[in-house]
Amino acid sequence: MFPYLTRIFWLLAQPLSIVVLLLLAGFALSFLKRRWPARVAVGMAFVILFACSFTTFGYVLITPLETRFVRPAEPARIDGIVVLGGGLDGEVNTVRGGWELNRSGDRFVEALRLALKHPEAKVLISGGPPALVQQEPEADAGRRMFEAFGVSADRIITDNKSRNTEENAQFAKELAGPVEGQTWLLVTSAFHMPRSVGLFRKAGFDVVPWPADYLASGAEGWRIKPDQSTENLAVANMALREWIGLLGYHLTGRIDELVPGP
Repeated sequence: MFPYLTRIFWLLAQPLSIVVLLLLAGFALSFLKRRWPARVAVGMAFVILFACSFTTFGYVLITPLETRFVRPAEPARIDGIVVLGGGLDGEVNTVRGGWELNRSGDRFVEALRLALKHPEAKVLISGGPPALVQQEPEADAGRRMFEAFGVSADRIITDNKSRNTEENAQFAKELAGPVEGQTWLLVTSAFHMPRSVGLFRKAGFDVVPWPADYLASGAEGWRIKPDQSTENLAVANMALREWIGLLGYHLTGRIDELVPGP
């Protein structure tokens, strides 16, 4: 139930949804001759849209998450690599049967690099179909990608059931069966690493965080950034979603800290 509730909540809470709801409220209030409430609603919609689309608001929000974990020196031996879903375009791959990457695809590129460099390592691809959406599990497309680049099928473990990061962690531990002394890397987007590490700790799976797919340089600061409004909005959307996710997971006891760290 939790994966479905969180998905429904975010459909309503994302910045563009809030902007549309505020504009609808302002439109309705104008017909009721409630001019000041209507103006406030429209003004709030403008501020949110401007901040998310034409400033570095999203980058400032996402930077603390991306810098929470620093990638360590690469171990001489790696027993396993866990790569979390979210980097493949499920809608396209369901129809075309390929392994098209989306904006978070760097996590898969980095996991593939590690897999090719460390042929002794198992590769666990974690990602089922999104809640409320009928799509091919992302892990299935991920398997095709790794096999296409020469990673042998007997090294690949797929979790094609998990619907969120909590289930990623729980199912990954069951499938990997890690033992003391082994080194398993966790590869996901840098902004997603704090929540992921918190959930893997809760599941009892000791992993080495290996962040990838950075979105911010960390040096943006607060400023107007009008030249790439759609990218700014996408980053703000991901940053807000991750912070809300951290708060929700912490309040429900799924992670022990609001922002898990090293």
